[in-house]
Amino acid sequence: MNEETNYTHECERMVREQLLGRDIRDERVLQAMKHVPRHYFVLPEHRYLAYSDGPLPIGHGQTISQPYIVALMTELLELKEKAIVLEIGTGSGYQAAILAHIADEIHSIERDKDLAQRARATLKKLGVKNVSVHVSDGSKGWPENAPYDGIIVTAASPQVPQPLKEQLNNDGRLVIPVGSRGNQFLERWIRRGEKFVHEQIAPVAFVPLYGEYGWKDDQWDW
Repeated sequence: MNEETNYTHECERMVREQLLGRDIRDERVLQAMKHVPRHYFVLPEHRYLAYSDGPLPIGHGQTISQPYIVALMTELLELKEKAIVLEIGTGSGYQAAILAHIADEIHSIERDKDLAQRARATLKKLGVKNVSVHVSDGSKGWPENAPYDGIIVTAASPQVPQPLKEQLNNDGRLVIPVGSRGNQFLERWIRRGEKFVHEQIAPVAFVPLYGEYGWKDDQWDW
């Protein structure tokens, strides 16, 4: 068995055990998770753990999220046909690659230039053409292409940044972890005109969202 075949088998097992086994049911999400080679998005020294049930470091104090969390957050967006999505926190580019299989257009924001460049290179290598990676303060969103049908935030904010709520389309969904280091909940916000319906989904653990509407560099509660 060659290395790529082995990764394929590990990916299929990941989908079967970690996703289906935890009630991820959106077929588009399952197919995307099965199709995108997660091992391309992790550091070479961690490739043997690429399909394991947990997050992995990707450098610069950031992580690639646990596969289940990636699938859950994607499913919670409930994306419709031809959706335009904003992602805050590109990281490795893996979440953006998953979204690229479901949505028409993805704008992904990363504050670290090196991570942004690495993610662009990986996405290009895999032939992903509908993701644009921008270097900016993600807590401000990306108003140039608003409104968005879905916004997904892959870092924990002390509260939901107001610009993200403003950039959400009517009936759009914002999925974001909110809280400090030891006390975070994944939340979903749905826009209904000028009002929002929101719910807490599950306790989570993410790196901090730094920026004007997120944590300041000296504020993160360690």
